[in-house]
Amino acid sequence: MGKPLFYEIWEKPATSCIIGICSAIWFYIQKKNIGYSHVGLNYDSALEGHHWRIITSAFSHISVIHLVFNMSALWSLGVVESLDVMGLGVEFYLHYTLVLVVLSGGLVLGTYHVLIQKFKLEYFRRVTAVGYSCVVFGWMTILAVKQPSSKLNLFGVLSLPISFAPFESLIFTSIMVPQASFLGHLSGIIVGYSIGWGLIHGMNNYWAITMLGWIVFIFVFSLKKSGTFNFEFIEIESVADSSFPSVGFVAAGNGRTLQMGAVPLAGSELV
Repeated sequence: MGKPLFYEIWEKPATSCIIGICSAIWFYIQKKNIGYSHVGLNYDSALEGHHWRIITSAFSHISVIHLVFNMSALWSLGVVESLDVMGLGVEFYLHYTLVLVVLSGGLVLGTYHVLIQKFKLEYFRRVTAVGYSCVVFGWMTILAVKQPSSKLNLFGVLSLPISFAPFESLIFTSIMVPQASFLGHLSGIIVGYSIGWGLIHGMNNYWAITMLGWIVFIFVFSLKKSGTFNFEFIEIESVADSSFPSVGFVAAGNGRTLQMGAVPLAGSELV
């Protein structure tokens, strides 16, 4: 028999909280009938200043199957929280979850930029990515480096050697789920190896809190500047400098509203 559920939740507090947050966001999205285009990560919307989408896209899911698959894999990977003796543990998990969310999202956008600008693949302008899989693949990869002898259990029926799990899962999801974001998953793997091999290191409570503060600041700033959400207590003045791209504003009552065109979104990828 396995351990009681409440005991496993006690052993995986951060994982349990993240699963709760993702589930609550999914429920809210379904209740409010919010589309993936409103929360997903898209190249053109990022150019327009919607940098907040790096965060919202990671924690949003567009179907219950998408949510269950990602959260089931994350639950299995939550074993990282109990591996203090290997230099992992809850603090390590929280610190590098922040890194994975931001860097994997940034790497996806950077890859889109190269494919669109260098290789003229305009298809990637229309792709909108949503889901927590970038982070899941990142932790899968970190665990493969740190504890290659362990196994990854999915849905309680599928067990994969963790050392091969990142690329096995990458191939499996690409074949079985055509909408799955190959680039998103690959980005998570790349950032995961960078952390596992020590190329990205040095995170502690100070840097984690500092990073979280900047994430919150940029999130709120980009929401305000993009006109997505109106924070009345925040005023952003335009800067007249020829070295920066110009942004047009139009009068709207007593305030100012950012003038921007609608971006047609014609595709989605699950990450």
